[in-house]
Amino acid sequence: MADVRDILELERPVTPELTKEALLNSKKRTVERKIVAKRPEGMHREVFALLYNDNKDAPPLLPTDTVSGYKKTKARLGMKKVRRWEWAPFVNPARTDGAVFHHWKRVTDEPKEYPFARFNKQLDIPTYTLNDYNAHLKTTKWTKQQTDHLFDLAKRFDVRFIIMCDRWERANYGIKSVEDLKERYYEVVGILNKVRNANGQGGVEKKVYVFDAEHERRRKEQLKKLFDRTSKQVEEEQQLLNELKKIEARKKERERKTQDLQKLISQADQQQTEHHQKEQQQHHSQTQPHGTQNTSHKKQDKKLNKKKIQQQPRTSKVDSVVSAVESAGIKFTDLRGTGVSLRSQKMKLPANVGQKKAKALEQALQEFKVDPNPPPVEDICVAFNELRSDMVLLCELRTALATCNFELESLKHQYEALCPGKTLNIPAALVNPPADESAGGMDVEGSMV
Repeated sequence: MADVRDILELERPVTPELTKEALLNSKKRTVERKIVAKRPEGMHREVFALLYNDNKDAPPLLPTDTVSGYKKTKARLGMKKVRRWEWAPFVNPARTDGAVFHHWKRVTDEPKEYPFARFNKQLDIPTYTLNDYNAHLKTTKWTKQQTDHLFDLAKRFDVRFIIMCDRWERANYGIKSVEDLKERYYEVVGILNKVRNANGQGGVEKKVYVFDAEHERRRKEQLKKLFDRTSKQVEEEQQLLNELKKIEARKKERERKTQDLQKLISQADQQQTEHHQKEQQQHHSQTQPHGTQNTSHKKQDKKLNKKKIQQQPRTSKVDSVVSAVESAGIKFTDLRGTGVSLRSQKMKLPANVGQKKAKALEQALQEFKVDPNPPPVEDICVAFNELRSDMVLLCELRTALATCNFELESLKHQYEALCPGKTLNIPAALVNPPADESAGGMDVEGSMV
């Protein structure tokens, strides 16, 4: 009868409003069911258990969102009155034409601002007067009418240059490309920012963006040529790249063979020198008298030993460290491929950087408290790569300093061993601070090998 009264819009007795709590009321019924449900023939026991709970109650008519599940809590559908809805008007604050729209909302809900109005972001398009144009913006390529039409389109279409170029009135203002519109717009914006900042009217100083129209035209032309390549041209380019790889491989092989040949030549020269020294020694011993042969032989041995010590190349780490310092730094690859790439790939360490060098670089970043993953803005990418290259050079210099100090001490001990009773005084200009103090607590001894 309540449903019939609602359909006929007749008055009915006042009943409390239907709420979610009332629907999900889990109180036990006072009246127990007398009829016990019986499992139908042919139905499995597991399927029958899904339909009825332990109390043999009927399954709920509506799904519930409680944790206990539908077996324990059922939706209680009573005769309570549901919440009323109304067809209410609303306005969008982002519109300026005063348009009124309608939507359904509950009567009890408080009026709120249209939620999608916060997505209406307006761009700050600068304006200029006639005096500003005559004083700063006048040019031979653009007239004032064309500039006014350009900024009118920028306001209407939120600086979407593709749409602005499509809506450009070519019959009245001539033909202009997208690059021309961008170049003129950013030129005017940059001039106005400089003038107003110089006069103290600009507030917070903004970065002036300079648009290079010629570079953009060349870029699009190159992309068009790349897109218009035929399959034959692509195959030819791939063949040329493969030939280039083969040429580089042959060049490396020739360099390796040249180095091996140079080593063999140096070894042969060294053996020839040693053989010549032995022949001279034997000839000198045969020409000496018998009485003075022993004493002269001893003196000759001492001279030869001293000469050999002078001629033998001293194993030093300084040369290797100096060569490492000269080739220090990181050479980051310039990503100029044909495909799409992320700017963050410019900050990726090259593959030729060893694990020890990468570890030392990580320690240097921690020492100077530098963020290892800065935002990949173009200026930050260039500065971050230069900083890491300088850090690698700093680590190489620290290693070279420690090696030179070690070599100085080693030479001092060798001199004192060869000349007993004498002390080698190292000049003050060659005395450097200890490696541990100059390195700032880093492990520089052999860390960049």
